[in-house]
Amino acid sequence: MATCLDFERQIKSIQDDIDMASMRGDTAAKEILQKDLEKELKKVYGNMSDYQKLQLARHPDRPYALDYIELLLKDAYEICGDRHFRDDKAIVCMIGRIDEQPVLVIGEEKGRGTKNKITRNFGMPNPEGYRKALKAAKLAEKFKLPILMLVDTAGAYPGIGAEERGQSEAIAKNLQEFAALRTPTISVVIGEGGSGGALAIAVADRLAMMQYSIFSVISPEGCAAILWNDPAKIESATKAMKITPDELKKAQLIDDIIPEPLSGAHRNREGAAQAIKQYFLSSLESIQSDKDYLQKRYEKIMRYGAFSESGIR
Repeated sequence: MATCLDFERQIKSIQDDIDMASMRGDTAAKEILQKDLEKELKKVYGNMSDYQKLQLARHPDRPYALDYIELLLKDAYEICGDRHFRDDKAIVCMIGRIDEQPVLVIGEEKGRGTKNKITRNFGMPNPEGYRKALKAAKLAEKFKLPILMLVDTAGAYPGIGAEERGQSEAIAKNLQEFAALRTPTISVVIGEGGSGGALAIAVADRLAMMQYSIFSVISPEGCAAILWNDPAKIESATKAMKITPDELKKAQLIDDIIPEPLSGAHRNREGAAQAIKQYFLSSLESIQSDKDYLQKRYEKIMRYGAFSESGIR
Protein backbone atom coordinates (compact mmCIF):
# COMPACT_ATOMS: atom_id res chain seq x y z
CA MET A 1 0.00 0.00 0.00
CA ALA A 2 1.63 3.25 -1.16
CA THR A 3 -0.33 5.59 1.12
CA CYS A 4 -1.18 4.98 4.78
CA LEU A 5 -3.76 7.06 6.62
CA ASP A 6 -3.23 7.90 10.29
CA PHE A 7 -5.73 5.34 11.55
CA GLU A 8 -4.21 2.62 9.31
CA ARG A 9 -0.69 2.72 10.79
CA GLN A 10 -1.09 -0.44 12.88
CA ILE A 11 -2.49 -2.25 9.83
CA LYS A 12 0.55 -1.19 7.81
CA SER A 13 2.89 -2.31 10.60
CA ILE A 14 1.37 -5.80 10.64
CA GLN A 15 1.40 -5.96 6.83
CA ASP A 16 5.11 -5.05 6.84
CA ASP A 17 5.76 -7.87 9.31
CA ILE A 18 3.87 -10.27 7.01
CA ASP A 19 6.00 -9.20 4.08
CA MET A 20 9.17 -9.77 6.10
CA ALA A 21 7.94 -13.22 7.20
CA SER A 22 7.25 -14.07 3.56
CA MET A 23 10.77 -13.02 2.58
CA ARG A 24 12.20 -15.25 5.33
CA GLY A 25 9.95 -18.13 4.33
CA ASP A 26 8.55 -18.25 7.87
CA THR A 27 5.14 -19.80 7.19
CA ALA A 28 4.15 -20.21 10.85
CA ALA A 29 4.81 -16.55 11.67
CA LYS A 30 2.97 -15.48 8.53
CA GLU A 31 -0.16 -17.44 9.52
CA ILE A 32 -0.18 -15.87 12.99
CA LEU A 33 0.33 -12.39 11.55
CA GLN A 34 -2.46 -12.91 9.01
CA LYS A 35 -4.86 -13.61 11.86
CA ASP A 36 -3.63 -10.51 13.68
CA LEU A 37 -4.15 -8.48 10.50
CA GLU A 38 -7.72 -9.72 10.12
CA LYS A 39 -8.51 -8.80 13.73
CA GLU A 40 -6.99 -5.34 13.29
CA LEU A 41 -8.90 -4.74 10.06
CA LYS A 42 -12.20 -5.64 11.74
CA LYS A 43 -11.33 -3.43 14.72
CA VAL A 44 -10.32 -0.38 12.66
CA TYR A 45 -12.93 -0.53 9.90
CA GLY A 46 -15.70 -1.55 12.28
CA ASN A 47 -15.35 1.63 14.36
CA MET A 48 -14.65 4.41 11.89
CA SER A 49 -15.96 7.94 12.22
CA ASP A 50 -17.66 9.68 9.31
CA TYR A 51 -14.52 11.73 8.75
CA GLN A 52 -12.40 8.59 8.49
CA LYS A 53 -14.85 7.22 5.92
CA LEU A 54 -14.43 10.47 4.00
CA GLN A 55 -10.67 9.93 4.03
CA LEU A 56 -11.11 6.41 2.68
CA ALA A 57 -13.42 7.67 -0.09
CA ARG A 58 -10.62 10.02 -1.16
CA HIS A 59 -7.77 7.55 -0.61
CA PRO A 60 -5.21 8.01 -3.42
CA ASP A 61 -4.88 4.22 -3.83
CA ARG A 62 -8.62 3.74 -4.19
CA PRO A 63 -9.57 2.30 -7.60
CA TYR A 64 -10.90 4.83 -10.12
CA ALA A 65 -13.32 4.27 -12.99
CA LEU A 66 -10.65 3.13 -15.46
CA ASP A 67 -9.27 0.67 -12.89
CA TYR A 68 -12.69 -0.96 -12.61
CA ILE A 69 -13.23 -0.86 -16.37
CA GLU A 70 -9.92 -2.64 -16.90
CA LEU A 71 -10.89 -5.34 -14.40
CA LEU A 72 -14.52 -5.76 -15.51
CA LEU A 73 -14.91 -4.94 -19.18
CA LYS A 74 -13.92 -7.25 -22.01
CA ASP A 75 -13.53 -6.10 -25.64
CA ALA A 76 -13.72 -2.47 -24.49
CA TYR A 77 -14.24 0.20 -27.15
CA GLU A 78 -14.13 3.87 -26.16
CA ILE A 79 -16.64 6.47 -27.34
CA CYS A 80 -15.15 9.96 -27.56
CA GLY A 81 -16.37 13.52 -28.12
CA ASP A 82 -19.68 15.31 -27.66
CA ARG A 83 -20.21 16.47 -31.29
CA HIS A 84 -20.30 20.06 -30.02
CA PHE A 85 -16.95 21.17 -28.63
CA ARG A 86 -14.33 18.54 -27.72
CA ASP A 87 -13.62 15.27 -25.94
CA ASP A 88 -13.68 15.72 -22.15
CA LYS A 89 -11.24 13.25 -20.58
CA ALA A 90 -12.83 13.62 -17.14
CA ILE A 91 -15.61 11.30 -18.35
CA VAL A 92 -14.92 7.99 -20.07
CA CYS A 93 -17.51 6.02 -22.06
CA MET A 94 -16.76 2.40 -22.98
CA ILE A 95 -18.80 -0.25 -24.76
CA GLY A 96 -17.87 -3.84 -23.99
CA ARG A 97 -18.97 -6.97 -22.13
CA ILE A 98 -19.18 -7.80 -18.44
CA ASP A 99 -18.98 -11.58 -18.52
CA GLU A 100 -21.10 -12.14 -21.64
CA GLN A 101 -23.44 -9.20 -21.04
CA PRO A 102 -22.99 -6.31 -23.53
CA VAL A 103 -22.95 -3.02 -21.66
CA LEU A 104 -22.09 0.66 -21.83
CA VAL A 105 -19.96 1.92 -18.93
CA ILE A 106 -19.84 5.65 -18.18
CA GLY A 107 -17.33 6.72 -15.54
CA GLU A 108 -15.82 9.84 -14.02
CA GLU A 109 -12.03 9.47 -14.00
CA LYS A 110 -9.74 11.46 -11.67
CA GLY A 111 -6.46 10.23 -13.16
CA ARG A 112 -3.21 9.14 -11.50
CA GLY A 113 0.01 11.13 -11.52
CA THR A 114 0.27 14.87 -12.08
CA LYS A 115 0.20 14.78 -15.89
CA ASN A 116 -2.78 12.43 -16.07
CA LYS A 117 -4.67 14.31 -13.34
CA ILE A 118 -4.33 17.52 -15.36
CA THR A 119 -5.46 15.71 -18.53
CA ARG A 120 -8.49 14.34 -16.67
CA ASN A 121 -9.07 17.72 -14.96
CA PHE A 122 -8.93 15.91 -11.59
CA GLY A 123 -12.20 14.15 -12.45
CA MET A 124 -14.20 17.40 -12.68
CA PRO A 125 -16.16 17.30 -15.96
CA ASN A 126 -16.90 20.25 -18.21
CA PRO A 127 -20.30 20.47 -19.96
CA GLU A 128 -18.92 18.61 -22.98
CA GLY A 129 -18.22 15.66 -20.68
CA TYR A 130 -21.86 15.43 -19.66
CA ARG A 131 -22.94 15.84 -23.28
CA LYS A 132 -20.59 13.02 -24.25
CA ALA A 133 -22.15 10.84 -21.55
CA LEU A 134 -25.64 11.63 -22.85
CA LYS A 135 -24.61 10.95 -26.45
CA ALA A 136 -23.25 7.53 -25.41
CA ALA A 137 -26.36 6.80 -23.33
CA LYS A 138 -28.62 7.55 -26.29
CA LEU A 139 -26.53 5.16 -28.39
CA ALA A 140 -26.95 2.48 -25.72
CA GLU A 141 -30.71 3.11 -25.69
CA LYS A 142 -30.87 2.68 -29.46
CA PHE A 143 -29.11 -0.68 -29.34
CA LYS A 144 -30.81 -1.80 -26.10
CA LEU A 145 -27.59 -1.90 -24.07
CA PRO A 146 -27.83 -1.59 -20.26
CA ILE A 147 -25.76 1.20 -18.74
CA LEU A 148 -23.41 1.04 -15.75
CA MET A 149 -22.34 4.44 -14.38
CA LEU A 150 -19.35 4.86 -12.04
CA VAL A 151 -19.57 8.10 -10.05
CA ASP A 152 -16.37 9.60 -8.66
CA THR A 153 -15.94 13.38 -8.72
CA ALA A 154 -15.45 16.30 -6.35
CA GLY A 155 -18.00 18.13 -8.53
CA ALA A 156 -18.55 19.63 -11.96
CA TYR A 157 -15.75 21.97 -13.05
CA PRO A 158 -16.66 25.55 -11.95
CA GLY A 159 -14.44 27.41 -14.43
CA ILE A 160 -15.52 30.41 -16.50
CA GLY A 161 -15.29 28.47 -19.77
CA ALA A 162 -17.49 25.71 -18.39
CA GLU A 163 -20.12 28.24 -17.36
CA GLU A 164 -19.93 29.97 -20.74
CA ARG A 165 -20.58 26.64 -22.48
CA GLY A 166 -23.63 25.87 -20.33
CA GLN A 167 -22.50 23.76 -17.38
CA SER A 168 -25.78 23.94 -15.47
CA GLU A 169 -27.83 23.31 -18.63
CA ALA A 170 -25.75 20.24 -19.50
CA ILE A 171 -26.27 18.77 -16.01
CA ALA A 172 -30.00 19.56 -16.03
CA LYS A 173 -30.36 18.01 -19.49
CA ASN A 174 -28.73 14.81 -18.25
CA LEU A 175 -31.06 14.63 -15.25
CA GLN A 176 -34.04 14.93 -17.57
CA GLU A 177 -32.81 12.54 -20.25
CA PHE A 178 -31.39 9.83 -18.00
CA ALA A 179 -34.67 9.75 -16.07
CA ALA A 180 -36.46 8.73 -19.28
CA LEU A 181 -33.91 6.39 -20.94
CA ARG A 182 -35.60 3.26 -22.26
CA THR A 183 -32.85 0.91 -21.16
CA PRO A 184 -31.86 -0.40 -17.71
CA THR A 185 -29.51 1.93 -15.85
CA ILE A 186 -27.40 1.22 -12.75
CA SER A 187 -25.24 3.84 -11.05
CA VAL A 188 -22.57 3.17 -8.42
CA VAL A 189 -20.73 5.79 -6.35
CA ILE A 190 -17.23 4.30 -6.19
CA GLY A 191 -15.49 7.09 -4.27
CA GLU A 192 -16.57 10.70 -4.05
CA GLY A 193 -20.00 11.82 -5.22
CA GLY A 194 -19.92 15.59 -5.37
CA SER A 195 -23.05 17.69 -5.99
CA GLY A 196 -24.51 18.07 -9.50
CA GLY A 197 -21.28 16.78 -10.98
CA ALA A 198 -22.20 13.38 -9.58
CA LEU A 199 -25.97 13.64 -10.09
CA ALA A 200 -25.52 14.08 -13.84
CA ILE A 201 -24.68 10.37 -14.15
CA ALA A 202 -26.49 9.14 -11.04
CA VAL A 203 -30.14 9.13 -12.16
CA ALA A 204 -30.80 5.41 -12.63
CA ASP A 205 -33.05 2.45 -11.91
CA ARG A 206 -30.63 1.47 -9.15
CA LEU A 207 -28.34 3.88 -7.29
CA ALA A 208 -25.80 2.20 -5.04
CA MET A 209 -22.75 3.29 -3.07
CA MET A 210 -19.59 1.42 -2.27
CA GLN A 211 -19.24 0.85 1.48
CA TYR A 212 -16.54 3.51 1.90
CA SER A 213 -17.81 6.18 -0.45
CA ILE A 214 -19.59 9.49 0.10
CA PHE A 215 -22.33 11.48 -1.65
CA SER A 216 -22.93 15.15 -0.80
CA VAL A 217 -24.30 18.41 -2.13
CA ILE A 218 -21.08 20.23 -1.19
CA SER A 219 -17.66 19.21 0.06
CA PRO A 220 -17.30 19.10 3.87
CA GLU A 221 -14.57 21.73 3.54
CA GLY A 222 -16.95 24.02 1.68
CA CYS A 223 -19.71 23.41 4.22
CA ALA A 224 -17.36 24.22 7.13
CA ALA A 225 -16.20 27.41 5.42
CA ILE A 226 -19.79 28.59 4.85
CA LEU A 227 -21.30 27.64 8.23
CA TRP A 228 -18.39 28.35 10.56
CA ASN A 229 -16.04 30.37 8.36
CA ASP A 230 -13.45 27.77 9.32
CA PRO A 231 -12.44 24.99 6.89
CA ALA A 232 -10.69 23.26 9.80
CA LYS A 233 -14.10 22.19 11.15
CA ILE A 234 -14.28 19.55 8.44
CA GLU A 235 -14.91 16.70 10.92
CA SER A 236 -17.95 18.46 12.41
CA ALA A 237 -19.26 19.23 8.92
CA THR A 238 -18.80 15.65 7.73
CA LYS A 239 -20.80 14.31 10.67
CA ALA A 240 -23.56 16.90 10.35
CA MET A 241 -24.00 16.46 6.59
CA LYS A 242 -24.77 12.71 6.83
CA ILE A 243 -22.98 11.84 3.59
CA THR A 244 -22.10 8.20 4.27
CA PRO A 245 -23.93 5.26 2.64
CA ASP A 246 -25.63 4.18 5.88
CA GLU A 247 -27.14 7.62 6.44
CA LEU A 248 -28.23 8.03 2.81
CA LYS A 249 -29.83 4.57 2.81
CA LYS A 250 -31.81 5.52 5.93
CA ALA A 251 -33.00 8.67 4.12
CA GLN A 252 -34.06 6.52 1.12
CA LEU A 253 -31.81 8.51 -1.19
CA ILE A 254 -29.89 5.45 -2.40
CA ASP A 255 -31.09 1.92 -3.08
CA ASP A 256 -28.20 -0.26 -1.93
CA ILE A 257 -24.78 -0.37 -0.27
CA ILE A 258 -22.14 -2.57 -1.93
CA PRO A 259 -19.87 -4.19 0.69
CA GLU A 260 -16.15 -3.80 0.08
CA PRO A 261 -13.50 -6.41 0.86
CA LEU A 262 -12.45 -6.50 4.52
CA SER A 263 -9.24 -4.63 3.69
CA GLY A 264 -11.07 -2.00 1.63
CA ALA A 265 -11.15 -1.34 -2.11
CA HIS A 266 -7.83 0.51 -1.91
CA ARG A 267 -6.07 -2.72 -0.89
CA ASN A 268 -8.15 -5.22 -2.84
CA ARG A 269 -9.18 -3.82 -6.22
CA GLU A 270 -10.06 -7.21 -7.65
CA GLY A 271 -12.40 -7.98 -4.76
CA ALA A 272 -14.09 -4.58 -5.08
CA ALA A 273 -14.48 -5.05 -8.84
CA GLN A 274 -16.10 -8.44 -8.30
CA ALA A 275 -18.55 -6.88 -5.81
CA ILE A 276 -19.56 -4.27 -8.41
CA LYS A 277 -19.90 -6.94 -11.11
CA GLN A 278 -22.14 -9.12 -8.97
CA TYR A 279 -24.29 -6.14 -8.00
CA PHE A 280 -24.60 -5.00 -11.61
CA LEU A 281 -25.54 -8.42 -12.98
CA SER A 282 -28.06 -9.22 -10.22
CA SER A 283 -29.64 -5.74 -10.43
CA LEU A 284 -29.83 -5.95 -14.22
CA GLU A 285 -31.61 -9.29 -14.03
CA SER A 286 -34.12 -7.84 -11.57
CA ILE A 287 -34.76 -4.74 -13.71
CA GLN A 288 -35.12 -6.67 -16.95
CA SER A 289 -37.64 -9.05 -15.39
CA ASP A 290 -39.90 -6.11 -14.50
CA LYS A 291 -41.97 -4.76 -17.40
CA ASP A 292 -42.84 -1.64 -15.38
CA TYR A 293 -39.26 -0.65 -14.54
CA LEU A 294 -39.60 2.73 -16.28
CA GLN A 295 -42.65 3.62 -14.19
CA LYS A 296 -40.90 2.46 -11.02
CA ARG A 297 -37.87 4.60 -11.89
CA TYR A 298 -40.17 7.61 -12.26
CA GLU A 299 -41.93 6.89 -8.96
CA LYS A 300 -38.60 6.51 -7.16
CA ILE A 301 -37.35 9.85 -8.47
CA MET A 302 -40.59 11.58 -7.47
CA ARG A 303 -40.24 10.25 -3.89
CA TYR A 304 -36.90 11.97 -3.32
CA GLY A 305 -37.18 14.57 -0.59
CA ALA A 306 -40.74 13.64 0.38
CA PHE A 307 -41.57 14.15 4.06
CA SER A 308 -44.51 13.30 6.28
CA GLU A 309 -45.36 14.53 9.78
CA SER A 310 -43.54 11.52 11.26
CA GLY A 311 -40.42 11.97 9.07
CA ILE A 312 -39.24 10.74 5.71
CA ARG A 313 -41.77 8.76 3.72
